[in-house]
Amino acid sequence: MAVHQLSRADARRIAVRAQLLDGPRPSGPLDPTELPDLVRQLTFLQVEPTSAVAPSADVVAWSRLGSGYVPAELRIALADRVLVELHGMIRPAEDVALFRAEMAAWSDEDVFGRALRRDWVQANDACRRDLLARLDAAGPLAAAELPDTCVVPWQSSGWSNNRNVRQMLAFMVARGEVALAGRRGRDPLWDLADRVYPGDPAVPLEEALRIRSARRLRTLGIARARGSAQPGPGDPGEPAVIEGVRGTWRVDPELLGQPFTGRAALLSPLDQLVFDRKRMAELFEFDYQLEMYKPAAQRKWGYWAMPILSGDRLVGKLDATADRKAGVLRVGALHQDEEFDSATSAAVHAEIEDLATWLRLDLLWA
Repeated sequence: MAVHQLSRADARRIAVRAQLLDGPRPSGPLDPTELPDLVRQLTFLQVEPTSAVAPSADVVAWSRLGSGYVPAELRIALADRVLVELHGMIRPAEDVALFRAEMAAWSDEDVFGRALRRDWVQANDACRRDLLARLDAAGPLAAAELPDTCVVPWQSSGWSNNRNVRQMLAFMVARGEVALAGRRGRDPLWDLADRVYPGDPAVPLEEALRIRSARRLRTLGIARARGSAQPGPGDPGEPAVIEGVRGTWRVDPELLGQPFTGRAALLSPLDQLVFDRKRMAELFEFDYQLEMYKPAAQRKWGYWAMPILSGDRLVGKLDATADRKAGVLRVGALHQDEEFDSATSAAVHAEIEDLATWLRLDLLWA
């Protein structure tokens, strides 16, 4: 198979197009199917409760669907089980079938670290069965409402040390026994998986990994030939090299040679276009870090600075905060990686105004 020769601009446009950021957004109210269809095309929305501006999943949806998107639509889709939350990602409910074989094999696979987890669950099997019984009788329940009957504490060097119920629930999700059924405020509510997930049969493991890998490439457009961005056996797509970038890539052939109509967009720091920081730097030559975990004095761009897309370039960062008590969207800084021309400036300012309108806040520049 011939290797596609791509310029950086070609690769960027493929990546932007794959993420549905190359054309105008819808205007006006949305059809009820538009949000689920968006999630199917993007594969998932990442769950992150930080809402300096708005939760990341909502910002990703707004940046594609426009101000007609209402965050309540996401809550309704989750409540109706059109979408489900699995492993920290909001996914189409039908995609659970692609994870069932992996769930079923959880206790059997002796991969790195799995035996330790398997043995801990087995040592606390009475606790596991007690949790299942309590959820069956009274679920959905928060972790704090479930008693800790583990006889062997979970030990780690991280936040989960001795948090036995939460750790057991996480393993039970991985085993396909328990599912996240909703939230009470920020607290996850847990229930039996059979009451949350659709009853679709499992897709055989190798086929499921192949489908998941192909979908991830379709969502990214272009990615390294091997790596965490593309789980599963083999490499989907077709081989490509990018001028000025080392190594071999895989590209979705359906995105090659397509017309490109760029626009301005404000992105969540967790947007898939920028989430893989190495890929972002290689394709977009963009310097960016999420700085909310840094002390304020060490931040260059802001607590939750939003990357700014213009056409096929990432051109700056918006440091903004939604002050809902005051009813304003405070813009602390608009960082320009390169000086905006008049058209870029107008388009970016229009996006900032639209963001404030969507949030139903007044725009206040520092």
